[in-house]
Amino acid sequence: MSIIDHFRFSSEDIEKLKQTEHYGKRIGENWPVVYILNNSEEAYVGETHHASVRMSQHLNTPSKQGMEQVSLITDSRFNKSVILDLEAFLIKHMGSDGKFRLQNGNHGLQDHDYYDRSTYEDSFLKIWSKLRKCGIADRTISEIENSNLYKYSPYKTLGAEQMEAEKQILQTFAEYKAKDGGVSIVVNGGAGTGKTILGIYLMKLFADINAQSEDIMDPLDFLDEDVESIVAADSLVGIRKIGIVMPQSTLQKSIQDVFGSIRGLGKSMVLSPADVVKDYVKTGEKFDLLIVDESHRLKCRWKGHLSSYKIFDDCCSILGIDKEKGSELEWIMKCSDNQIFFRDELQTVRPCDLDGREFIEVIGRYHDTEISIPLTTQWRCEGGNGYIDYVKNILACRPQNRRGFDNYDFKLYRDVDRMVNRIKELDAEYGLCRNAAGYAWKWISKGKDNRDRFDIEIGDYQYRWNTEYKNWINTPDSINEIGCIHTLQGYDLNYVGLIIGRDIYYDNESGTIKADKDNYHDQQGKSGVANDPAALLEYLTNIYLTLMTRGIKGTYLYICDDALREYFEQYVEYAD
Repeated sequence: MSIIDHFRFSSEDIEKLKQTEHYGKRIGENWPVVYILNNSEEAYVGETHHASVRMSQHLNTPSKQGMEQVSLITDSRFNKSVILDLEAFLIKHMGSDGKFRLQNGNHGLQDHDYYDRSTYEDSFLKIWSKLRKCGIADRTISEIENSNLYKYSPYKTLGAEQMEAEKQILQTFAEYKAKDGGVSIVVNGGAGTGKTILGIYLMKLFADINAQSEDIMDPLDFLDEDVESIVAADSLVGIRKIGIVMPQSTLQKSIQDVFGSIRGLGKSMVLSPADVVKDYVKTGEKFDLLIVDESHRLKCRWKGHLSSYKIFDDCCSILGIDKEKGSELEWIMKCSDNQIFFRDELQTVRPCDLDGREFIEVIGRYHDTEISIPLTTQWRCEGGNGYIDYVKNILACRPQNRRGFDNYDFKLYRDVDRMVNRIKELDAEYGLCRNAAGYAWKWISKGKDNRDRFDIEIGDYQYRWNTEYKNWINTPDSINEIGCIHTLQGYDLNYVGLIIGRDIYYDNESGTIKADKDNYHDQQGKSGVANDPAALLEYLTNIYLTLMTRGIKGTYLYICDDALREYFEQYVEYAD
């Protein structure tokens, strides 16, 4: 059973800590513990085998001298693996709880397995309950894990593949930082492979390295096993001006809110491509590093319609770029020395999105060096890569054996309203469950004067599109609305109810899925490809694949086209 002892953060109480005994051992001397230092505003989480020595060291560290309390967590079953895991668990959840701002960096927060881990993880939940009772935490684990602050936290533990990518990125920057010309790193990964998490993690890491102050770069702030990050931090000092670029304004607001609550980060670090240009014009200084999430959504002018030609044309003009040949990627290259791009080719959903060939061509005009790093491990979807591949094959009409998924709820519905209401029930139980649809209905409820109108009509049922655009999933009425690709791309949900409209249909004669341009109502989405059935279908299947991979626990489908529904019946069982 875990025990939490509380002491004042003072020399006198550290002596008391040294004398404290549990399990027939003095827990302040040569015993594995996790500890929390805190005052009314800030906290710091650490682990050690020598608590009294570590507290004495912290007393002499300027950033820790304002702390008031030490909470020491012990258990007779603790060992090194357990306390490293508990330390990461507490950093991850306290960093998203909102009670304190953490002084911790995120160096070396890695997910790793060990003997009987699930048993220990159950005890972590009990420890969290005790921390809530003694006022060190506020919210429940469920409340935290459904929040944006948790989902986009820089304190998320990295998997082995993400950690390897981080090491490769740090090594690349350490090698190329001193060379002229800079470097571009492209991290390629499918939906749910943790691209956004790694990007935000790197923002915190580079921001802490950049700070170079004793309170952040205190060697005690690094995890014991994180020697490589310490070495990398030493060689990367000098990358001072950094930012993270979010091409989608829907996600930008969510990340800004997260950054506003994290020590060492700030809302102004979260930028749109146009914000990058504005900053460059205002300051006359390039960014040392820009991290670009969802870079498959960087736009050009020559292939399709844009939402704002004026902003695009003005930015090109300011930078001396031909607007007919320029792109948002080129803005980023002109305004920064180094870049890390996160990209998924299968999530380009409009013709104006730069494709992979164009993307690499633009980078090649600015840098001699472009490093490519893959991410393949599935983190979002509990169905794993097996589910992702299964859905890809269905949409591509590639024959395969029907299968189910033990950890993932993938079902068809005959009645759309039953699906919509089931998602509402699951939202009441789990939170973060939403209904979505392909852009197969016009947005007639847009604007205050049309709020009483319905957009989507299926039989006797009527629904409205999302009334908000930015951060829609967190608006109070989103559970009663239908979201589209532009409000959901980049977000994680627990369950998704997806309406597949008549913008795609199944052709029994050819045995293939086809696009119907007349039932696709995103004008920017079909600009330039309306008369190219193959190109239009590629964008539409990318959209549906993206929406079918938003759900962590499950995806439900209602399909409007009868033939397409019959085709899906071969591979997906009915819920009703």
